[in-house]
Amino acid sequence: MAKAQDLRAKSADELVGRLADLKKEQFNLRFQRASGQLANTAQFSHVRREIAQIKTILSAKRAEA
Repeated sequence: MAKAQDLRAKSADELVGRLADLKKEQFNLRFQRASGQLANTAQFSHVRREIAQIKTILSAKRAEA
């Protein structure tokens, strides 16, 4: 999981790309959890938390502009 300081240093385009990747990963984790194949259940919450961090940072960057 990336630190908030590292995420703030990235551009908005990089953050949008990372957000898309995390959404895909969350989708795959959701399927793994539903089929009983998810070994590391904590990974699901880490992905959700990073998605929330990126969305917060993106909204702050948009408010600045």
